[in-house]
Amino acid sequence: MDVQVGDVLTMKKAHPCGENHFVVLRVGMDFKIKCMGCGREIMSPRKKVEKSIRRIERPEGAEP
Repeated sequence: MDVQVGDVLTMKKAHPCGENHFVVLRVGMDFKIKCMGCGREIMSPRKKVEKSIRRIERPEGAEP
């Protein structure tokens, strides 16, 4: 799966604050994502995040 820094991920399950949109801060063996609702930053294994992604939104002007 091609996830890049700056992408907005829509997840299948919501964060406890109720938001299900996260922005990608770091990509590697682990993903660092930030909740767009409360601002909490989460480190999670790549496999777990990739399984729970519903949609990837790229910012305007980003390379495909």
